[in-house]
Amino acid sequence: MREGQSPSETDVANSLASIVAAAKGRVAITTFASNVARIRSAALAAAAVGREVVVVGRAMERVVNVAREMRLLDGVPQFRGLDAYSTLPRDKTLVILTGSQGEPRAALARIAGDDHPEIELNPGDTLIFSSRTIPGNEKAVNRIVNEMIRRGVEVLTDRIKLVHVSGHPRRGELAALYSWLKPEVSVPVHGEALHLSEHAALARAQGIKEVVLCGDGDVVRLAPGPAGVIDEVHSGRLYRDGRLLVEEASKALGDRRRLSFAGVISIALALGGRGEIAGEPMLELAGLPEMLEGTPIEEFVLDAVDSALSSLPKPRRRDPDAIAEAIERSVRGAVGAAWGKKPVCHVIVLQV
Repeated sequence: MREGQSPSETDVANSLASIVAAAKGRVAITTFASNVARIRSAALAAAAVGREVVVVGRAMERVVNVAREMRLLDGVPQFRGLDAYSTLPRDKTLVILTGSQGEPRAALARIAGDDHPEIELNPGDTLIFSSRTIPGNEKAVNRIVNEMIRRGVEVLTDRIKLVHVSGHPRRGELAALYSWLKPEVSVPVHGEALHLSEHAALARAQGIKEVVLCGDGDVVRLAPGPAGVIDEVHSGRLYRDGRLLVEEASKALGDRRRLSFAGVISIALALGGRGEIAGEPMLELAGLPEMLEGTPIEEFVLDAVDSALSSLPKPRRRDPDAIAEAIERSVRGAVGAAWGKKPVCHVIVLQV
C-alpha cells in the first residue's frame, strides 16, 4: 500500500547505533526473537560504545545459541547472562529481550508488571521497540508503552525513529521485481482483501497478462490454458487441543469461550413419583462471583430454582425435561440480571 522503496536493514542498524550512542542510562531493545539480523545490529551498536549485551527471554536465548552455531553472529562479542545485569553500570548495559507484541508472559510484559526477578527499567533508561505492532496486539503493546512512560523510561517506536523496517515490499519494490522477472501470470497471495486487490492492480499496471485473485482453499490452474480458479478445497484454521487437532468451528472451542466468559452452574435434584422434589437441590459452581446483590451466590441460585419450581403448573412438575428447562431459564435470567453475564447452566433431574 506504500509507495517507493523500503529502508534497508543497514539503515536501521545505523539508526540504532546513533540512538544507543546518545543514550545515558540502560538501553533495552525488544524485537522478534527470530530476527537474527536485528539482534546482530543491536549487539554491534552496543559494542561500538562499550556496552555489554544481556539477552533476556527463553525464545531469544534459543535463537542466539543457534545463530552462534550457524556463525551468523561472527564478530559479535559474547553476551552476558542475567546474573550480570545488576552488576553492570547503567551506561554500559544493553538488553535485548522478547515481548515486542505485548505477550503477557514474555520478558517485557513481566518487566512492565514488576514481575521479572532480575530485570528492571528506571527513569532515564531507554526502551526501543525494534518491531511493528501486529494488528490485534495494539492494546497489549500500548499498555506496556504507557506503563514505561509513567516510570520515566524513554520509549522509541518506529513512529518516532527508524528502529524497524518491514520485511514486506513497498509498491516500488514490487514493480522492480516484476520488471526483472517479466512473468506471464501473477497470483497475489499475502494480506487481506484490500492488499490483494491493490497488488492485482499493480501487477496489471506492470503489463502482466494474467492476474488471478484467489482466497484460502481456492485451487488455481496456472497452465495450460488461461490461468484462473478452477476448484475449491476445504481449508481453515486448526487448533491444537492437547493431542488432537480440531477445526475452528469445533463446538468444544465455542463452549470453552462461554465457560471462560461467565463460568458454569451445575444443578442436580431428585423428583419423586408424584412430582415432589426429594431433598435439597445440589449445586456446583465455577467461575462465578461469591456474592450477588449482597447474597451468597449459592443462596441466590437456590432462590432462582425455587422460583422456577413454584411457577410451574402442576401437570408439568412431573416432567423432568420441563423442570430442567424452567430452572435453567430462571437461573440464567436471575444471574444475568444481577451480574450482567449469563453463565452456562446444566440441570440434571433424577426420578426416584
